Amino acid sequence: MSDRHTTSRDIRTIIADRVSRRGFLLGSAGGLTAVAATGFVGSLFSGAAHAQAAQSSLTFTELTRIFDQTHHVADGYKADVVAAWGDAMLAGQSAPDLRAMTAADQATRFGYNADFIAFMPLPKGSQNSDNGLLCVNNEYVSFNVMFDDLPDDGEGGAKMTAEQVAMCNAAIGHSIVEIKREGGVWSVVQDSPMNRRITLDTPMAISGPVAGHAWMKTSYDPEGRMAKGTNYNCGGGTTPWGTVLTCEEGASDTFGGDPTKSPIAAVLERYGYDGSDYYGRARFDDRFNVEKEVNEPNRFDWVVEIDPYDPASTPVKRTALGRMAHEAATTVLNKDGRVVVYMGDDDYFEYVYRFVSDAAFDPANPGSGKDILDAGTLSVARFDADGTVAWLPLVHGQGPLTAENGFADQAEVLLKTRLAADALGATPMDRPEDMETNPVTGRVYAVMTKNKKMTADKLNAVNTRPENFFGHIVEMIPPGGAGADADHTADSYGWDLFVLAGNPKETGQGATFHPATSENGWFVTPDNLTFDPKGRMFVATDGANDFDLADGIYGVDTDGPARALPKLLFAAPLGAECTGPCFTPDGTTLFISVQHPAEDSETLARATTLWPDFAEGGVPRPAVVAIQRMDGGEVAA
Repeated sequence: MSDRHTTSRDIRTIIADRVSRRGFLLGSAGGLTAVAATGFVGSLFSGAAHAQAAQSSLTFTELTRIFDQTHHVADGYKADVVAAWGDAMLAGQSAPDLRAMTAADQATRFGYNADFIAFMPLPKGSQNSDNGLLCVNNEYVSFNVMFDDLPDDGEGGAKMTAEQVAMCNAAIGHSIVEIKREGGVWSVVQDSPMNRRITLDTPMAISGPVAGHAWMKTSYDPEGRMAKGTNYNCGGGTTPWGTVLTCEEGASDTFGGDPTKSPIAAVLERYGYDGSDYYGRARFDDRFNVEKEVNEPNRFDWVVEIDPYDPASTPVKRTALGRMAHEAATTVLNKDGRVVVYMGDDDYFEYVYRFVSDAAFDPANPGSGKDILDAGTLSVARFDADGTVAWLPLVHGQGPLTAENGFADQAEVLLKTRLAADALGATPMDRPEDMETNPVTGRVYAVMTKNKKMTADKLNAVNTRPENFFGHIVEMIPPGGAGADADHTADSYGWDLFVLAGNPKETGQGATFHPATSENGWFVTPDNLTFDPKGRMFVATDGANDFDLADGIYGVDTDGPARALPKLLFAAPLGAECTGPCFTPDGTTLFISVQHPAEDSETLARATTLWPDFAEGGVPRPAVVAIQRMDGGEVAA
């Protein structure tokens, strides 16, 4: 893939402008007043401004850092496994035999590598926090700790049998299970008619401007309107009308064949295709060979809408939301009724996006949400040194997005979303991951997990550290006021750096947490976010193992004297990341995914942990965990 694709104003000038502005604002007594008035609250703290002792609104006793074979949670809390890879989802189904799992069996059991989580209350439209549907992405497989003698050496895909490949294909996608809480314990309702698996083979409709386009037609779908399956389901979101949005985060390494021989070779290159066929699919299925089924890659990298309340419904790929390595699809119902979706493109130097629907949603008529995501304006963000975000519309015929420049129509703009964003001069970012909106303040937070490829000549106003191994969180401030008054459809926002992650005591890392941050509180490589009902942020990390730290869950205030003061709540076991944090409506349960435990192992025989079962001769299992206070109160109390 290419590391750089846009031409922007001189980066050193942008950084100098931004630093100069910060120095002026934060270097005087009146500066913080000016910052607050414009929305630039400033988490690059000046000692004089934030020397006061801060008391976090999160009153739990912080967990002491620990990194071993199992998970840990702060005193006064419990963390119970709710659903794990292979768990039964059908009435009468037995416990799994994970070492002898077939593809047919896996297709009816809980999937692998849990990621994004949505808790959808039952009945639909209620705020019930004791019964609901747990909707979980199953991103990919870690075959080195699923099967014997398949080391993660880049050759596993070439060694797997056809049955192993088929089983892995059935293990990814999405899992929907009904769960109930009784006596403070969550469990799966195994005989629920709502339970459902969505896999790489599930039929899916293609909707929006790209449906039926010539680039979407295949030998088995000559109309270009029905896709087969979903892939690399990472982040996601929910809609005001009760559906789940699951994000396809790339597909480039799941295809074989020589992409340079494709008629759309330039587009494939921009999307990172190299023919590596990491999971061995092209060896047994021609649709994963870019030479034999040239349009199949175009049918991935979309946002997929699922109705979890209707097990017979067909998932829909919503192409108006653009084609990219989607990491988030966070929805906001704007004050004028239009639906806004925030998205990150999770790759080096990629971009932040926003979609605004043409039509308004009527909460009194949930049916008005049907197909509302098929028409609207997709925009990409440019972060300017003056602290403003400009949203640049990706609309055919506007600016450089014309036929003369390789964009024949709106469908091609969306099929080539990355190239269209390049042409508009969007700001390249340090791997945009999750984007979430604080329900109390209305501010939007975008996570940049890290960028080891960042060099000094590529720095910009919002991505300020070369070889950024630590990540950061960007705060965007829509105009109009707090909460429901915020205008998420405005052409321009304010922005600031909420935190720069890393160890604050290591000056070379440039970390900028609150000065009162403890030895246990700072974090690296943020990945996913969520907010409790009172607007406290919870951060899940992915990559701390590289620093001999456990990935974990951190609670942090976004406002007040304890702004940007994190506290460690949960630590994952060896080789695992934390992801997908999601609260019940009453805030008394925080669901999280513990993904790929022991993935750092060379082989299954040398697994660093057998979490969560620790059974002799067993295998590690990714799982969803429910974190609750022992007294049953709100998690963030």
